[in-house]
Parts: sequence; structure tokens; C-alpha cells
Amino acid sequence: MSRRPPLLPLLAGMAALAIVANGVAISAPAAPQETRMGVSIKQSVKDRDRAAAERNRALDLREQAARAAEERLKAEMLAKQNAPKAAAAGKAAEEEEGPYDSLARIYQTMKPAKAARVFEQLELDVQVQVAQRMRDRATASILASMSPDAAARLSMAMAGKNAQKALPQPAPRAARPAPAAAPAAGNAR
Repeated sequence: MSRRPPLLPLLAGMAALAIVANGVAISAPAAPQETRMGVSIKQSVKDRDRAAAERNRALDLREQAARAAEERLKAEMLAKQNAPKAAAAGKAAEEEEGPYDSLARIYQTMKPAKAARVFEQLELDVQVQVAQRMRDRATASILASMSPDAAARLSMAMAGKNAQKALPQPAPRAARPAPAAAPAAGNAR
């Protein structure tokens, strides 16, 4: 026959297990129930933390703006210290370039025949500077209206060649003696 385990030790083991489980449950802190005052305090703490974070962000932004302003002021001071040098160089370049640009615009707006008559009277280096600043079509129209010698000199100068070496100068005309009195057509037979 089979033997059955005694019921009493099983029951005692179960009772001991229940006692331990109840002891653990009692010793664990119970979750406190929140009251209205506790909720209000937690909310005010969160609001205070959020406001402090916003103030810190605003302070960081101000600090960055102050650094940027300081760097900008330093750059302006350096620029002012270097400005006389740069202004003198810029002014010299502007003085050299400015008149030629304005002359180029003036000659481009004139009729080519009239512009050519005046253009031929300019010094060769001025002609070259002005012609280089003009549009190609306007320069071509003025060159076509100029005398062949003047157009050739300007073209050579624009090409970087010495116009004096390339073109022989025409020999000065000697004064012709007055023609001797020709015999009358009626006397010669």
C-alpha cells in the first residue's frame, strides 16, 4: 500500500510560507496617496524649475550676443586702423579706373563718326584704356569711322605692339615750287 505523507507537516510548511509572505508585504512601503497639497507642491516645483531653465537659456543667449558684439567691435577697430591704408590704395585705383570707365560710357553713347573724330585727338594710351573698357561692338564702330592710320595705331597698341615700329611714318611733304609760267598754248606751234 502506498503510504501517504502526513498532512500536518505540509500544513505547517504552508503556514510558515504565508507568514513570510505577509511579513514582506507589511515591511514594503505602501505607495502614499497623493493629497491636493502634495500635487500643488509638485506642480510649483516643476514651474520653478522650468522658469529657472528659461532664465539660464536667456542668460546664455545674452552672453553669446555680448561675445559677438565684442568681436564685431574688435573687427571694426582693426578695419578703422587699416582703413587709411586701404582707402588710399582704393582711391588711387578708383582715380585711375574711374575716368576711363566714364569716358568709355560716353563714347559708347555717341554716334561712331562723331566719336571717332574726337577719339583720334586723344593720346594713344588714353585711347587704349577707353577702348578696352568699351563694348566690342562700339569699339568696332568707332574704329571703322576713324582714319586708317589712327585705327591701325590704336589696334596695334591694343594688341600690345609698338605702333611706331610697325607703321612707317609718312614722309613730310616738301613744299612744291610754284610752276613756271607755261608757254601760252597759242604761241607754240
